[in-house]
Amino acid sequence: MAVQDSSTTGRGSATGTGVSLVDLRRTYGTLNALDGFSLDIAPGEMVVLLGPSGCGKTTALRILAGLDRADAGEVRVGGEDITRVPANKRDMGMVFQAYSLFPHMTVRDNVAFGLRLRGQDRGRRLARSREVLDLVGLSAFEDRYAHQLSGGQQQRVALARALAVEPSVLLLDEPLSALDAKVRVQLRDEIRRVQLDVGTTTLFVTHDQEEALAVADRVGVMNAGRLEQLAPPTELYARPASRFVAEFVGLSNRVRTEVSGGKAALLGAHVPLLDGSVQDGAGHALVRPEAVQVDEGGTPNARVVAVAFLGPFSRVQARLDDGQLVTAQTSSSLAARLVQDAPVRLEVDTEAVLVVGD
Repeated sequence: MAVQDSSTTGRGSATGTGVSLVDLRRTYGTLNALDGFSLDIAPGEMVVLLGPSGCGKTTALRILAGLDRADAGEVRVGGEDITRVPANKRDMGMVFQAYSLFPHMTVRDNVAFGLRLRGQDRGRRLARSREVLDLVGLSAFEDRYAHQLSGGQQQRVALARALAVEPSVLLLDEPLSALDAKVRVQLRDEIRRVQLDVGTTTLFVTHDQEEALAVADRVGVMNAGRLEQLAPPTELYARPASRFVAEFVGLSNRVRTEVSGGKAALLGAHVPLLDGSVQDGAGHALVRPEAVQVDEGGTPNARVVAVAFLGPFSRVQARLDDGQLVTAQTSSSLAARLVQDAPVRLEVDTEAVLVVGD
């Protein structure tokens, strides 16, 4: 899985607006959708909320948008409490999974719709719509209608429409999940480029791990209405703060280990522990496949079970001498030489590891 640390990427010229969600609570019957959820987004930052269905990420976004109301807690934008401010007065742009374009309007008129509602004159509407259509690469399509566009193009129009009103905050709710895989990747990168160019503070909700890690300044992993961890993508991936984060984000092997002296005995190495680990005795180390090295030489401690070719890299599943199955990620050139039941040596190459109990 590609992991990008976007926190040092340059920002656009806009300064952005800070957002704070403070101790939000929201229940639906017996379901605690948000259970003391708090989040601060810096001006111009893109935070992505990631988590399984029902974890509360969309509820948090809808409360920020004013489309839902928290049972308790505060919503602050630019330091102002807007908890009770209606949605149409919150100065936010939204892009949903459904494109929701007006079929009887041209691309240009769709983009200019919000400006018309705000009483902008025709000249200003035309100039601004052309400006944002150029930003998303659709200036040549301004006279077309929705049915004349691909899904990816329609979602670009939806993004342009949200940006046209120059919102203080941009909200993206699963905007790419209805698209084909290749288009999704292209538009994901396009959204990040545009967000950096414009500098708009952005909250992006997704269940797609790769999507979150690729575009975010920080990723917030949610579970049962709470934030399990909020961190830059590289930190989140390499140093998960909890068992849930380690197992939810990316792939992890569970390898039996013994812990003593602040280190885990693991495939012949002694690896330092991450915070939250079992501190003594038996446990399971959660090890990323790319941290497992495959060596054709040396003293073998495993045998190849299967090889999955994934283009520039491959995943090798091997069975340790003690019966445990471990997946390693390696170059496809090395993997091509491995046959089923071939003896190999597996070793661990990582700075630290999270060890959990049974």
